Amino acid sequence: MQIMKILISNDDGYLAPGILALAEALAPIADVTVVAPDSNRSGASNALTLDRPLSVQRAANGFYFVNGTPSDCVHIALTAVMQDKPDLIVSGINQGQNMGDDTLYSGTVAAATEGYLFGIPAIAFSQSEKGWAHLDSAAQIACDIVKRGFQELPAPYLLNVNIPNIPYQHIKGLRKSRLGKRHTSEPVIHMLDPHGRDIYWIGPPGAAKDAGMGTDFDTTSKQYVSVTPLQIDLTNVRQLDLLKMDFA
Repeated sequence: MQIMKILISNDDGYLAPGILALAEALAPIADVTVVAPDSNRSGASNALTLDRPLSVQRAANGFYFVNGTPSDCVHIALTAVMQDKPDLIVSGINQGQNMGDDTLYSGTVAAATEGYLFGIPAIAFSQSEKGWAHLDSAAQIACDIVKRGFQELPAPYLLNVNIPNIPYQHIKGLRKSRLGKRHTSEPVIHMLDPHGRDIYWIGPPGAAKDAGMGTDFDTTSKQYVSVTPLQIDLTNVRQLDLLKMDFA
């Protein structure tokens, strides 16, 4: 039986506890290659670096790291680092949730999306809270999900998975969930630098606006793992028929 080939990436950087735990959990069941950013690139979304060259280095533990975004890492892995196309791409485990509108900004989701755009099934894994509590549980769940497979879905698929920070035995199961919706982000934080110049920090994300039944927010709050299939087509199909193409 041929062993599965998995590419692992993230947005927290190649030294993050989440990617170390994920690689360790998947190594017994797959041929694992890790290509991740050299530092934290949270919020990078799907950006590709086009204004400078990128370098790839290899750490003592065998992980590759790139001075670029999560999307850069997966793109370079698939086109330059790996000799064979992987069977699956996994991203994470992210420190903190990627639910609702977070998916638009998330580098974790973006790394998985880049693989999906190459025609490869991909899964993004995140913990619902920051701090890495019960990371061993999240890694075991990620391994369980990878082993399960999703033969019922047409390939390639893109899944966004959020895991509560609780012990493995307290997880109630998996639930398919839709994305919730957040309120508008909090205002930026204004400060002065040492030279008296204005500087700004992006404020925290807004609280959940739509956390109703069936959303990822609701699912994880009830101690289930949220699994959301994502799509890339941003076309607002309902508005196509409303558009007028005349030059009035």
